[in-house]
Amino acid sequence: MSTENRTKVIVPCRLSYAHLWEPDSVNGSEPKYSVSCIIDKKDKDTIAKIKKAIETAKEEGKGKWGGKIPTNLKTPLRDGDTDRSEDEAYGGCMFLNANSKQAPQIVDRQVQPILDQSEVYSGCYGRVSITFYAYNSNGNKGIAAGLGNVQKLRDGEPLGSRANAKDEFEAVDDGEDDFLS
Repeated sequence: MSTENRTKVIVPCRLSYAHLWEPDSVNGSEPKYSVSCIIDKKDKDTIAKIKKAIETAKEEGKGKWGGKIPTNLKTPLRDGDTDRSEDEAYGGCMFLNANSKQAPQIVDRQVQPILDQSEVYSGCYGRVSITFYAYNSNGNKGIAAGLGNVQKLRDGEPLGSRANAKDEFEAVDDGEDDFLS
């Protein structure tokens, strides 16, 4: 018998809506750590692994749904071209949102802890450990994506409305700040 977790996938992706350092509350819900994983549609291998893990989680979740898989089941993998068409970062990509009540470990390429919170942000690229599981809560049935750990692989253009200071200001020579006195 294999001890491998068939519902866990290491997902190479671009991070978006990254709330990895502090839990965030959505619409007054319990605060959770979360991230949106943007996966290039060309990465067919990762998408296939995610779909297989979701199918395994469906089979494992039958007990929560009265012994059969519901027809209107919500699943976490979504198409960025249709579900986030207004956001160019999601174009040509699939995505899923993962969350957890527990803080993820966040590491660099050498699996060393990243302590500087500015190093990991919405827009950088990395790998996220995700475990898919069944839920049945308040009449909602589906498969959720549980956030595990995060490994940053490389920088990327920051996402969101935060402007880069280099784009907003020019260098000022000494003595040119007379207007401040």
